[in-house]
Parts: sequence; C-alpha cells; structure tokens
Amino acid sequence: MIDALLGQLARDPAADIDVAEVALYLATDEYPDLSVPEYLARLDELAGQARLLLAGRLRRQTLRLARFLFDDEGFRGNRAEYYDPRNSYLNDVLDRKLGIPITLSVLAIGVGRRIGLDVVGVGLPGHFIAKAIAGDEEVLFDPFHGGQLLTPAGCEQLVQKVTGRPFAVTVESLTPTPPGLIVMRMLNNLRSIYASAEDYGRTARALSRQLQLAPDDAGLRRDLGVTLVRGGRPGAAIDHLKAYIAAAPYADDAVDVRELLARALSDVARWN
Repeated sequence: MIDALLGQLARDPAADIDVAEVALYLATDEYPDLSVPEYLARLDELAGQARLLLAGRLRRQTLRLARFLFDDEGFRGNRAEYYDPRNSYLNDVLDRKLGIPITLSVLAIGVGRRIGLDVVGVGLPGHFIAKAIAGDEEVLFDPFHGGQLLTPAGCEQLVQKVTGRPFAVTVESLTPTPPGLIVMRMLNNLRSIYASAEDYGRTARALSRQLQLAPDDAGLRRDLGVTLVRGGRPGAAIDHLKAYIAAAPYADDAVDVRELLARALSDVARWN
C-alpha cells in the first residue's frame, strides 16, 4: 500500500490524498505489525467528537478544533525529547500524545479532513504549522505550541525564534505545502535523526522512501549510496553511486563519489 501511495505522490505531489493515512503506512516500516485500519479508526473517532464542537465562522471552528486536540485530548509538542524518532511516527503520536510540529500538523489535517474542515500544512523555515481555509478566509495555527492561533507577524516572530534569523512573511511562504512535500519533510526528519545516531540501516530506509517520492533526484541516490557503504552494504550502493556520477559527472563531490564507488566495487570483488 505504501508503495502505491508514494508512487501517486511522486506523479503528483499535490494529489488529493489523506496525508495522515500515508503517515501511518510509512510507520509500518518501523512497526511491521501495525494495524493501519485501527489507527485510521482512531482518527475517525477523534473526528466524530470534534464534529460536535464545530460551529460558527472559520476562526471559531479552528479555535475549537485546536482546543479539542491540544487541550481536551492533550496532544502536545515533545520539547523535552524533540529528536525522539517516535515523535515522527503518527501511530506513536496517537498513542503517546507527543509529537513534533509536522506530525501534530498532520494530526490536525487528518482530523480536519474527516470533519469537512479544510486544514493544510504550511512549511515555514525551521517550523511547521497548519492553516484552516474556507473560501477567501484563512486561519493559521501552531499545533506544536498548543494550537495557538497565529498572525503573519506572529509567524515571523516564531521563525526568528526558532532559526535565529530574521524572516519576512510573503504570500508564497504561507501557501499550503502539498502532501508529497509533507511526506518528504517527515522522512527528512527521520533520516536526520537516524543519521545522527549512525543508524545506517534506518537512514537508508528513509532515503529509499524519499527516492520513491523523487526518483529523479540524483542527490538522494548519492546519499543513499554513501549510507549503504557506511552501513556495510557496498553491493547495494553501487548502482546508486553510478547513477549519481552519470547524472552529475562534474559535481564538486564527483571525485569523492568515484573513490567511494571504487571502494564499493573492490569490497564486492573481494567477497566473490
């Protein structure tokens, strides 16, 4: 199922797809026995409760949804252990009620979708938020910080606090992030966490999923090849390293990649 969903997003990153469902199927890489239908039913149950609370104009509906998820239900940002990989798996978020900005936003998107409220993700620099839309009206909110409502000026302050750099909001910076890019960003978080822990197997797994989303991305093939070599799988790395060199023969790192490829070929030859 996940292969089909990622293939659909590779063809059309803006496909009308339930990003919460994609996130749950992604989690089966880490949790092979995970029952996705069970967790989808839990989202349906949350939506059933939230639906009873929603009335009025968009701002009021958004505020009530945020209060329901982040006050009544107790979902919150895991500030103490931000880089715990469980924060990046939606099943764990539903179980532990802890997450990071993007997974808590995916939760809000998933519940909003189920109650007919158009909630989308917005990928700000260094932080991910959500936005509810109805016609020409938009309401920004921050799932990681308790669902607080945001103004454009508040977004600027938030980004500056997170990144330490000034940020000026534009129309483009607040446009919805397509589902395909949300999934790519989720995988990037996992990839970064696992790479920092030198868990090359899981890093390669995340990269392989990213490559399904962007099969023509030569940089991803390079990174996957490098990770496979570091993880002791030179044979699996060879085609990826060759593909990168073919696609970017004059890149700044092409010499280094050629040397790594030669090492991988040598390692495989010694085994045969």
